[in-house]
Amino acid sequence: MGTSSLQQRVGRWLEEHRGLVVVLVVLPLSLIFHFLMELRQWIFRKYVSAPEKHDERVRNIQKQVLRWNTQPKAKRKYMCTARPNWQSLSTTFFRKDLCHKISIPLYDILELKESRMSVRVEPMVSVGQATAFLVPRGYTLAVCLEVAEATLGGLAMGVGMTTYSHKVGLYQESIIAYEVVLADGSLVRVTKDNEYSDLYYTLPWSHGTLGFLVALELQIIRIKPHLKLEYIPVKGQKQYCDMMRKLSGALDKNYPTPDYVEGTVFSKDEAVIMVGKFADVPHNERHKINHVTRWYKPWFYKHVESFLKRGRDHEYVPLEDYLLRHNRAIFWVVETMIPFGNNPLFRLLCGWLLPPKIAFLKFTTTPGVRAMTFTKQVFQDIVLPMNQLEDQIDICEELFDLYPVLIYPCRVYNHGPHRGQLRPPRPEQMVPGANYGMFNDLGVYGVPKAVKEKKRFDAVVAMRKMEKFTADVGGYPFLYADTFMTREEFEKMFDLTAYEQVRRKYNAEGAFPHLHDKIKPEIDVFAVGKEYIDPL
Repeated sequence: MGTSSLQQRVGRWLEEHRGLVVVLVVLPLSLIFHFLMELRQWIFRKYVSAPEKHDERVRNIQKQVLRWNTQPKAKRKYMCTARPNWQSLSTTFFRKDLCHKISIPLYDILELKESRMSVRVEPMVSVGQATAFLVPRGYTLAVCLEVAEATLGGLAMGVGMTTYSHKVGLYQESIIAYEVVLADGSLVRVTKDNEYSDLYYTLPWSHGTLGFLVALELQIIRIKPHLKLEYIPVKGQKQYCDMMRKLSGALDKNYPTPDYVEGTVFSKDEAVIMVGKFADVPHNERHKINHVTRWYKPWFYKHVESFLKRGRDHEYVPLEDYLLRHNRAIFWVVETMIPFGNNPLFRLLCGWLLPPKIAFLKFTTTPGVRAMTFTKQVFQDIVLPMNQLEDQIDICEELFDLYPVLIYPCRVYNHGPHRGQLRPPRPEQMVPGANYGMFNDLGVYGVPKAVKEKKRFDAVVAMRKMEKFTADVGGYPFLYADTFMTREEFEKMFDLTAYEQVRRKYNAEGAFPHLHDKIKPEIDVFAVGKEYIDPL
């Protein structure tokens, strides 16, 4: 029996019994892993880390970079952070073993600046850590991701958006200042108005290829403890697409948009739109308070789906619960691992084990598992123009035929030509009278229908068609996920004019890998795609 055949047999067995394996092995080990990581973080915060030592830690990072500079140029390797791949949320495994690693032990919240409505943090602060710090004080991040493990620095160097982004824009728009150690070891504070404004616009989407982030100042917003969340079931593709455009302000910049708005599409013709507004809970409606993140509660997207039958209604969700509403089921990805995970009995007995730690899942990913899952699952977030929302849903169904699909409206600003990796929105994408276009995140996560039915599915062909559609309409995939573009195609989609200028100006060439080299899959996607194209 050949190695390839054995791998496929093992893969088939794991696929058929995945839920059992996850429950009996992955979840317990993930929980142990979680406690060990929490203990490690506690020890670090207690005995090593402290906000008042931030400057000292940054000076040590500068010394590491200066030592790298003393090496002969011929012997220098590209620099990267020493943070292990498994600790990031990226689906790829960048070859850090081929680089010169710089330790960046920066995990602290440094300062809450209430007068400036901002918070200053170190890059390794997580979304969960920031949320737990800010919400009790009456604030939250203007752009707050739903996954607790995501780091604020990782989002700054990559990209993020949330259901408040129709008011603010992408995560990068909420960044007031970056503090960066450049390739020559110098420390600079970067804002949109100072001498480093070119760097300000190119750091987002750069994925650590321009310098080392050591702190950032982020915009915060005032909140109330609860969100009045209204669930609006809509039938008909045009109807829910039109409603999303209206509620997000895509048609009228002066439309009184809600604080939060999102849509979950459960079939081509059915969706539930959610509208959230900060609110005090009336005494006679306190029974409608719903702590959606508690372990025994239905997974949030399943709760949302129930309104397709129940009809339009509202409830009051504690804000911290809302902000992390998708964390327990990792949107709906956990269902691919544990098909029975939303069963009431499972939730009651084992729901507290969820979610499996993403870092643990990456830590235990072997090359064989990586290759198999890459061809049998989709995990993509794509920024696309909302005026073509119907086309997005159509092509998603044509290529993957999986539901639910996530829709988050988001402003994409016109900062002018060559002011970062994103091109200005096209004229027909602009909101009338505004300096931004209304786009949306199309979240496509799960197992394509063809794979579920054990039919032929060519992941490479499907994703390349999706990338072509994205490029044709002026959109952009989040680069944490696998990309299938050639260097030429990548540079046609993204505007790298300013990025290349900044790399030369701040001596990043020769010091850090190029963006395309940093984010491209570490595996040969075409070879792997051919190997796993046929059903098991």
